Amino acid sequence: MGKVNGNKEDSESESEEETAQEKRLRLTKEYLQQIEFEEADKNEVDGVDGVDRDAISHRLREDVLEQAGKLQRKVAQDYERPLLADVRVFRGHKLSVTCLVISPDNLHVFSGSKDCSIIKWEVSTGKKLFVIRGGKKGTEETHKGPTDHVLCLAMSSDGRFLVSGCMNKLIHVWNPTTCELVHTFKGHRGPVSGVTFRKGSSQLFSASHDRSVKIWNMDEMAYVETLFGHQDDVTSIDAMNRERALTSGGRDGSARIWKVIEESQLIFHGHTGSIDCVRLINEEHFLSGSDDGSLALWGVMKKKPLKLVKNAHAESPGNGCQVTTDEAKWISAVAALQNTDLVASGSRDGSLRLWQCGEDFKSLTPLFKIPLLGVVNDLHFASDGSFLVAGVGQEHKLGRWWRLKEAKNCVCIVPLAKRTSR
Repeated sequence: MGKVNGNKEDSESESEEETAQEKRLRLTKEYLQQIEFEEADKNEVDGVDGVDRDAISHRLREDVLEQAGKLQRKVAQDYERPLLADVRVFRGHKLSVTCLVISPDNLHVFSGSKDCSIIKWEVSTGKKLFVIRGGKKGTEETHKGPTDHVLCLAMSSDGRFLVSGCMNKLIHVWNPTTCELVHTFKGHRGPVSGVTFRKGSSQLFSASHDRSVKIWNMDEMAYVETLFGHQDDVTSIDAMNRERALTSGGRDGSARIWKVIEESQLIFHGHTGSIDCVRLINEEHFLSGSDDGSLALWGVMKKKPLKLVKNAHAESPGNGCQVTTDEAKWISAVAALQNTDLVASGSRDGSLRLWQCGEDFKSLTPLFKIPLLGVVNDLHFASDGSFLVAGVGQEHKLGRWWRLKEAKNCVCIVPLAKRTSR
């Protein structure tokens, strides 16, 4: 009798295993069909019949590299130089624009400012769709919104949450559609300098001048844990798919990757000044900028930069403002078109510069310079690479060391067009 039962259990186990294998096979076929349909659609647009098997193979290789965090699509050389006349300027903030975030569908931009407000913009028209007005200091308990400078913004990849970090140590969670306040996180003991979501999850990372990084669970609206290690203000933070966060530690001269599951951190040194901004290019490489005027490319397997460009914004502002050359070179913002070779930097000199990362990220070649009047406080690429958005102000987002009266506090949309094949 026991033998019969044993055979039955073995049969059920084999059946379950077979079902799992069939499921994997089915999902693989569906995935390949999806790629075939997408490639067929592209060919139809281009007037080509059939499906290019080499294109499918190329897509599969890219997906494998992306999962490994090593994908570098070669797109930088395809872009044309943006024309200054094509740059669109959105004005609405009374004081310097400090931070930005683009919605996952690239249809909207949210901007934060020293005037304590957050504005939701429609990219196609430049229309202000909603303004979250700032309140006076001391009204934190009654005013539903920021009551101090908004320093950072982030949006979840599913578009459910918009998060802002403020000078007064608070993190506000908003509904991006209605711009209504959903929750307020308290816990940091210094200004919140950066917020970022882990892609495809409800995990939020926040960075602060209290030298810590905190992790929050958005589904539960709960605090998870605090990470310590930086010896100075944490100035910037970024994350992608892995359960890791990348941070810059200001004048402690380090950038760090926090490996949450392993409870460890990787430490990188290379700049001589304060590291003020970092951005992941893919899971294995990142970009950083410093107030010493240098721009650096890094690989997570090396503690020193793969490439360091000194005086990346070498020219003086040329806008009539009395500043030193060192001040003019200060790299105040960086951006990366993820999983490609295209990155950008912004500076106190009022210009945007686009760069091409070389093979294996061992070189950094300048492509274009786009002159803007003012301090570039934040930069973001649209996920499809169709535009670059810059937050510009008369002042740096963290201080009033200088003020450019001629500059406008604004959001600038720089269209990025690829060369047409002839």
